Amino acid sequence: MSDSVVSREQMNIVIVGHVDHGKSTVVGRLLADTGSLPQGKLDAVRAECVRTGKVFEYAFLLDALSDEQDQGITIDTARCFFKTERRDYIIIDAPGHIEFLKNMISGAARAEAAVLVIDAKEGVRENSRRHGYILGMLGIKQVVVVVNKMDLAKYGQAHFDAIEKEYREFLAGIGTVVPKQFIPIAALHGANLTTRIPEMAWYTGPTLLECLDGFRKAPPKNDQPLRLPLQAVYKFTGDGDDRRIFAGRIEAGVLKVGDDVVFSPSNKRVKVRTIEGFNTEARTEIGAGWSTGVTLSEEIYVTRGELISHAEHAPMVGTRFRVNLIWLSKKPFVTGRDYKIKLHTQAVPVRIHEIKKVIDASELDSDLHKDHVGRHDVADLILETRIPVAYDLISESAATGRFVIVDGYDVAGGGIITGSVADEQEGLRVEARLRDFAWVHGSVTSAERVNANGHRAGLVMFVGKDGVGKRKYARALERALFDARKQSYMLDGNNVLVGLDHDLAVDAAQAELVRRFGEVVNLLLTAGLIVISTTNAIGLADHGSVQTLIGDAPSLVIDVDPAGASTTACDLRIRGSESEAEIVTRVVDLLVKRGMIPGLV
Repeated sequence: MSDSVVSREQMNIVIVGHVDHGKSTVVGRLLADTGSLPQGKLDAVRAECVRTGKVFEYAFLLDALSDEQDQGITIDTARCFFKTERRDYIIIDAPGHIEFLKNMISGAARAEAAVLVIDAKEGVRENSRRHGYILGMLGIKQVVVVVNKMDLAKYGQAHFDAIEKEYREFLAGIGTVVPKQFIPIAALHGANLTTRIPEMAWYTGPTLLECLDGFRKAPPKNDQPLRLPLQAVYKFTGDGDDRRIFAGRIEAGVLKVGDDVVFSPSNKRVKVRTIEGFNTEARTEIGAGWSTGVTLSEEIYVTRGELISHAEHAPMVGTRFRVNLIWLSKKPFVTGRDYKIKLHTQAVPVRIHEIKKVIDASELDSDLHKDHVGRHDVADLILETRIPVAYDLISESAATGRFVIVDGYDVAGGGIITGSVADEQEGLRVEARLRDFAWVHGSVTSAERVNANGHRAGLVMFVGKDGVGKRKYARALERALFDARKQSYMLDGNNVLVGLDHDLAVDAAQAELVRRFGEVVNLLLTAGLIVISTTNAIGLADHGSVQTLIGDAPSLVIDVDPAGASTTACDLRIRGSESEAEIVTRVVDLLVKRGMIPGLV
């Protein structure tokens, strides 16, 4: 194979449109007119049509599945190839029928540009509008719209102009896609695909092939900021091998030995010590598209779903973000209940925070203010995750800006992240990230402290109203852990108030009281302690704020609620009448289950 062939540029193009609007015919004709068919393929299909008494169609070149030919519709996303003088194309013919919408999305998700087909006779139809949403939802900005079957409209310019005006206005109204070009074509006759015909001399724009060749290739993924979603952490203990391997697939960027990297959302910052592979030679760098493992300059405790990046190009972190979403499940997407969002390797509970608008693409004047998202609806939403997640806007990174929503065991919908939305912890999260990035580490690592102490650092917060007995339980737990040779410390909120907070006014903002309390907790956790806290002195400190400041350190919330009326999110709710020994046993059981401590003897 020559160097010129090896170095030729490739581009992925998806063909979408309403059923029977001629997508497969467009693709088949492109294959034939560019000489991209296997030798003898065209003659073989023509001969088969003669044998079976069918009228030859260029679509038959693609519809290879027997059930597709029987029904006359494309069910799966067919992939084929054609080439021009400029580049090679991988073209995806996606299903147009509404029942195969999920297949269409999976096909289009791999595309860099799109051709949207509209039938000149039928005009703009339901899926013409829906596919406009989807292309925008998938972040595909390079789109050409072809108005096919112009021969059935007697090649009339006025007819073409009317369709272009209607569809441009529709796309402008939803703000998702701005087409590069509208082209009148007759795919069956090859008109304006690769050659022009006198009947449409009024059209002076580019042919479809010229338009495709004018699309710009996306920058190589190696030139983009590093994005390595963590899939798993492996620990090898055989034959004296004590490596801890952090494994995943590099979605963008280049990773090198010695790189200073950060894990998000936990803000753990370390250096890459080695790049590992199975039965491969040692290497000092690796790029996008490769699955790999790395060892780090120190052992850290992180789990699947963390996103590895360089500190100077870290992803966004938060619990709320604005999305464009299409819903595929028969059961509607409703407010007030949890689903699961899968975002790169993260999978966390999520729910609708706010519905901005919901559009049924089958209706031009559909209700924008529905209180749920129905099947095949396209929605502009703000989603909220239960815990912070790392993500990018779709305009910055496709791999970390796309997601799916899972309901039970089924993929129910999917979409793209279009904007970040501040939540109540945003200021603290920014502060914690800046603090962690600038943290000056001592000579003793957190892993060494864990090995020496025999347990992880963590926080146990006793919350509840004044006088319910939080302090007695906290003291009892501290004593039990200390007697079991665990490094524990009871941090009463009042001690922080009368010491560190003595300079604050009596009516100081609770947010600042909580912030200082959380920073003290973080220092003690860094020292490897299990911190047991009571928090009345700072007004029932917000656990979410404290958790934001301590990052991914494990924590438990014990709610002491004699009235049984509390709705505080917690790990254990008690009445306050239980014995200290009973509560110590129950909390220790939780600590063991969370992997913070081994069982007490």
